[in-house]
Amino acid sequence: MNSLLSQFDVSDQRVRDIVAETIKGTDDGELYLEYSEGEALMFDNGRLKTANFNTDQGYGLRAVAGEATGFAHSSELSEASLLRASDAVSAVKGGYSGTLADAPARTNRKLYGDDNPIAAPSFAEKAKLLQEIDQWLRARDPRVRQVTASLAASWQHVEIVRADGQVVRDVRPLVRVNFAVVVGEGDRQETGSYGMGGRKSFAEFVAEDSWKFGAEEALRQALVNLAAVPAPAGTFDIVLSSGWPGVMLHEAVGHGLEGDFNRKKTSAFAGLLGSQVAAKGVTVVDDGTLHERRGSLTVDDEGTPTNRNVLIEDGKLVGYMQDRQNARLMGMAATGNGRRESYAHQPMPRMTNTFMTAGSMTPEEIISSVKHGVYAVSFGGGQVDITSGKFVFGCTEAYMIEDGKVTQPIKGAMLIGNGPDAMHRVTMVGNDMKLDTGIGMCGKAGQGVPVGVGQPHLRMNQMTVGGTKV
Repeated sequence: MNSLLSQFDVSDQRVRDIVAETIKGTDDGELYLEYSEGEALMFDNGRLKTANFNTDQGYGLRAVAGEATGFAHSSELSEASLLRASDAVSAVKGGYSGTLADAPARTNRKLYGDDNPIAAPSFAEKAKLLQEIDQWLRARDPRVRQVTASLAASWQHVEIVRADGQVVRDVRPLVRVNFAVVVGEGDRQETGSYGMGGRKSFAEFVAEDSWKFGAEEALRQALVNLAAVPAPAGTFDIVLSSGWPGVMLHEAVGHGLEGDFNRKKTSAFAGLLGSQVAAKGVTVVDDGTLHERRGSLTVDDEGTPTNRNVLIEDGKLVGYMQDRQNARLMGMAATGNGRRESYAHQPMPRMTNTFMTAGSMTPEEIISSVKHGVYAVSFGGGQVDITSGKFVFGCTEAYMIEDGKVTQPIKGAMLIGNGPDAMHRVTMVGNDMKLDTGIGMCGKAGQGVPVGVGQPHLRMNQMTVGGTKV
């Protein structure tokens, strides 16, 4: 599509002049322009329950003076609107005299294509596919009582205009496919789910082999839970599976390594750079440069190219994730982690794709080393306190480990602990690191952004498990 700057009712140069005058005398700032399209279809309980399509367009104007920020946003792309926003934002100056920070480095890198994934398959084809998924799953097993399948896509075009007139552009596709199954026997019902996605088209996900694999996985998990017994409560050695269980790392450790929490000293990791914050062998990375991954960005929402940022290396804390404001106030470099939900939101330090790197042990060696423990294959919801690091995570698929073998599936298991403490309890790291299947969404301060998580198999000694066994 055409430049978003050209959507204003005045010349591009006039818009640049207003931005420059607004930010003059501050430390930083930008005009963030966005046009987005979104589509979502959900087939539930034998019928197309929801079908939504929306477009949105607008801008956010920001000026940063020390720790203070002036911000205004509007969906009206006009000179009059921009002048009103400039007047409001300029109030942050209040006699402040700053030195404008250098603009971000430029990049020609492209991590994903520009094509709009909403265009194909057609709406009718998507609806037909969801119906086919529903029918296919119901025919797989007579215990299937409910099927929910959904397709969602978005296409986002952003332009970032800086005080010097520099313009950074990025076009971001995103798709996601989800399956959920309820199975039952008598009065008992259990659920299973699976999802996949990324910054690409629907093509590989709606291929027959692909959607059947995802649907089968949701059904398999539901049937495992139908056979599960109540989880015991107590202290156990824990084995975490690879991939999606990295969501625990994201929540319990990742948020605590974001720059704003550490600058304000509200993170359990504040002031610990250079300290041993995890067991040796534990290396944690946030990497926004991975090709077509859900959390990847060519540039962040301030125009900074994303990076592969090592946060914990061999157990030592070596870095934080930074946006431009917090990086400047902490005397550090911006890392490409300044993210916002939309033009109506201010950027802040956020994760992209956060994961623990591989070790040397095989999954079989890790599992066989446990005499009596719990094998957590998948997690659902969780809660984390950033200041203390305390967390609670519910397992959506878990098993007992007896004498080095995976045995009975269990339900209702809750993993309870403290992020920094849990990282010291890692005693074995697998050689099978993988990222999740492309379903992550992260919330912070009321803003949601897509993210990726990942890890290899891990053994963590003597963790607290909350159970439902009586």
